[in-house]
Amino acid sequence: MKTLLHFFIMALIAVQAQAQLVTITGNVTDNYGLPLPGVNIIEKGTSKGTQTDFDGNYEIETQIGSTLVFAYVGFTTIHKKVKANKTILNVQMKEDAAVLNEVVVTAYAPKRSKTVVGYAVSSISQETIAGIGTGYKNLDTDDESYGKIVENIFKRVETAPLSTFSIDVDKAGYSNIRRFINNGQVVPQDAVKLEEMINYFSYDYPQPEGDDPFSIYTEIASSPWNEEAKLVRIGLRGKDISTKNVPASNLVFLLDVSGSMESPNKLPLLKSAMHVLVDQLRETDKVAIVVYAGAAGVVLEPTSGIEKEKILNAINNLSAGGSTAGGQGIELAYKIAEQHFIKGGNNRIILATDGDFNVGASSDRAMENLIEDKRKSGVFLTCLGFGMGNYKDSKLETLADKGNGNHAYIDTMQEARKVLGTEFFGTMYTIAKDVKIQVEFNPNKVQAYRLIGYENRLLNDEDFKDDTKDAGELGSGHTVTALYEIIPVGVKSIYVKDVADLKYTKTSNTNNTNEILTVKFRYKEPDGTKSKLIEKIVQDSNSRFTEASEDFKYAASVALFGMQLRKSIFINTLSTKDVIAMAEAGKGVDKEGYRAEFIRLVKSYKNSAR
Repeated sequence: MKTLLHFFIMALIAVQAQAQLVTITGNVTDNYGLPLPGVNIIEKGTSKGTQTDFDGNYEIETQIGSTLVFAYVGFTTIHKKVKANKTILNVQMKEDAAVLNEVVVTAYAPKRSKTVVGYAVSSISQETIAGIGTGYKNLDTDDESYGKIVENIFKRVETAPLSTFSIDVDKAGYSNIRRFINNGQVVPQDAVKLEEMINYFSYDYPQPEGDDPFSIYTEIASSPWNEEAKLVRIGLRGKDISTKNVPASNLVFLLDVSGSMESPNKLPLLKSAMHVLVDQLRETDKVAIVVYAGAAGVVLEPTSGIEKEKILNAINNLSAGGSTAGGQGIELAYKIAEQHFIKGGNNRIILATDGDFNVGASSDRAMENLIEDKRKSGVFLTCLGFGMGNYKDSKLETLADKGNGNHAYIDTMQEARKVLGTEFFGTMYTIAKDVKIQVEFNPNKVQAYRLIGYENRLLNDEDFKDDTKDAGELGSGHTVTALYEIIPVGVKSIYVKDVADLKYTKTSNTNNTNEILTVKFRYKEPDGTKSKLIEKIVQDSNSRFTEASEDFKYAASVALFGMQLRKSIFINTLSTKDVIAMAEAGKGVDKEGYRAEFIRLVKSYKNSAR
């Protein structure tokens, strides 16, 4: 009896030990010991899980004896058992090219997500979990919409010496194509916005001096993909405003809680993402929450940022259902923002949705007219896109563009922390609006030029001096980069077509100068109506691309990859090896790990492309 009783006691102790909850922390790295962000970590047999941050770190609460599954696209899935005497579990994952060659599927179960240590985690079937590292299927993206992009061509300087466009600080394009590649999907060509890919990354431009809110930087080198051409980089950097000097904010969160937002990567991820934003709020900031589904309503009246628990409770209680009265929600959000307007403050609506407006004002034109009218109030608009399958990129871009705001796409908690955490005040606090760029090329130096990207930001030349014409906004600490490819005078190129001789147009009399172009900028103060002008003359250079700065090399690598995705006719290489080589040469310090993540992304695309 004693032996039998002893057996039962020991068995009971073992069961209790198995049920004991522990918090496991650790770091996940790749073959080279570099941190892996976005690794899915799931407790086997459950829907509990988390993801690694941009430093490859993670934290998860689980039971002793459970098995953690580490899965990431292009890497062999790893299973690790949780032991009683271990609370730190570091993992090194190995790339698996064979796995990537089989990739093509994924599916998210339509169940609600659970939040574990601040992360939104999908309730994914075990078959899908097992396949995260071994295979993906295409998700249905037929209902996603993107504005048509017609790639910029080379223009002759003698017939079109001016190039004019609005700056673009939107970054949704990059995170969206990252989502496609990570899911093993074909990237729609119109989803590839080169300027948004390039500007997803920050660059080391000098801090502004004097009273102007931004600095101007230029650099010229030979083109890495066209030996007949040169590449020109033009960069802006907004003045850094310290958090303590940022004026009080009047924020209205406008959250889509319609039925289309029920998927785990929509409302559940949105709710977790909002926690990141709430952490940034100060006592002087005011927050209101408006939701919309079949109708719109207020779930939180304007509340001080110091009352974080009250704000988070309102967010955590949200659930999805019904149709999408987007127009009604926007009307209500603007009404509240205007009622609590802070003069000289940061007055902004933050719209979070998959963009599926299907009740009331729903067409792009109707929404554009509504926002153009509302922006006169001085309230800015930020649009955050979520989800896949019916993501309406074109609609959200229209709203942000016409609402004097910006547009980001949030696909993971890591992206949420980037947009709503580390870059929050730069994203949300505007220091200059209606920023336009006009470049004048010297016809004695430049035969033809091509602006890389910005196709939907082009302006008429006369719009540059017209202060009634809307343009992009620049936030605190933001950098903006534009690349031009130019064909020098006297160089024969297949990209430059002959035109008839001009009878009346005369060439410039600047033969004795080394000026290759002049860059002109116009901008307004956030509450101003009259623009200010800045000019910078750029001298020609015969520098080789190998001599260019790290930032230049990196920006060019991103542009090349984007052109490869778009199947551009203006590049002579479709090899991602060239992209990787350029990106690695320009990776630099990369404190946040974003550039390393891009290199891994290109490698996974290279291995999985068929």
